[in-house]
Amino acid sequence: MKINKKISDTIDKFENIIDYKFENREYILEALTHSSYSNENKDYNFNERLEFLGDSVLSIVVSEYLFKKETNLPEGELTKLRANIVCEESLSDAANEINLGEHMLLGKGEEATGGRKRISIIADAFEAVIAAIYLDGGIESARKFVLNYMEDIICDSRKGKIFRDYKTHLQEVLQGKGENNIWYKLVEEKGPDHNKSFVMQVGTNEEVLGLGEGKSKKEAEQLAAKVALKNNI
Repeated sequence: MKINKKISDTIDKFENIIDYKFENREYILEALTHSSYSNENKDYNFNERLEFLGDSVLSIVVSEYLFKKETNLPEGELTKLRANIVCEESLSDAANEINLGEHMLLGKGEEATGGRKRISIIADAFEAVIAAIYLDGGIESARKFVLNYMEDIICDSRKGKIFRDYKTHLQEVLQGKGENNIWYKLVEEKGPDHNKSFVMQVGTNEEVLGLGEGKSKKEAEQLAAKVALKNNI
């Protein structure tokens, strides 16, 4: 496929950010193409197949890293640790570091509703980029990319320092859509005083976006925000 100048310039900028030049630019073009853009431009393949491959490449890179570094951990603990590292929130953090959302090809509707900041979209695209690099340059190039942008996340997770600030993520996403009237509301308290739990809602204007339950109001707010994000707000 012949890549037009505007898209070629976008790829140039993205390659400069990630410090990798593609021999076959169709790989990165596909990785950056969301299904909404492909629906409007039938000649473009969207990135879901690459996401599938990238998920496996990411898993082997992180698994090997943990296997070599955490020599005393049993299989179950390694699995939990890996799951914390390769989760959607970690991938979106890494994607934001390379400004991935701003380089994606999105359909008009997705663009208008804040798709460039949607955690699910940029996390999936990050996996697609991993696959594109793997196909273009092999496993060592893919490993270098993953560790360049995820090693701090891996190390923090190994040290138990990872805390997901879902409230901040949600605020950024909603503000990116022009929504500033974000609220949290206590809707229920459960249990005796010595073992209470709290149920919180999060929403904008009159719309409830998520519901969360925790041992403190702050924890319940975080979980409510997590639910809102999972619902692809």
